[in-house]
Amino acid sequence: MKIKSILLGMSLALALVACGPKDADIQKEISAKLSALPGVEVTVKDGVATISGICKDDAFKQNAESIIKGIKGVKSVVNNCEIAAPETVTETAPVEINPDAVLNTSVNEVVKTYNGVSATVKDGVVTLTGDIKRDQLQNLIKSVQELKPKKVENKLTIK
Repeated sequence: MKIKSILLGMSLALALVACGPKDADIQKEISAKLSALPGVEVTVKDGVATISGICKDDAFKQNAESIIKGIKGVKSVVNNCEIAAPETVTETAPVEINPDAVLNTSVNEVVKTYNGVSATVKDGVVTLTGDIKRDQLQNLIKSVQELKPKKVENKLTIK
């Protein structure tokens, strides 16, 4: 009689365990509830829900975990969701180009220190002509570019 009672109790316990939600059913319910959270995927095995994917921030990650913990049959949650790195917005400073009148005056001041070199300015483009020594060329070009022209055309002859 005692053995029958034990067997009956074990059968009842086994039946209760077998009646619990299956992983596929838990998975369906999780998918339905997380449809509003893009980028998050969940797998269920033996009642353990594992979250993966990209979450936009920590609050998003915790929200997904809370939703899953509230679903019947979920024994535990492993949250492997990664938080996306914030997007950096780089703002490019507008290119400043001096007007021709300002460029013409400034370029002529620079050029007069270099014998044999002349410059013209048209539509923001500085055209350098004449003869220059090789060791002076880099300094001249740098000085002219610092005046913020649209472009520098080098038509110089190097001596």
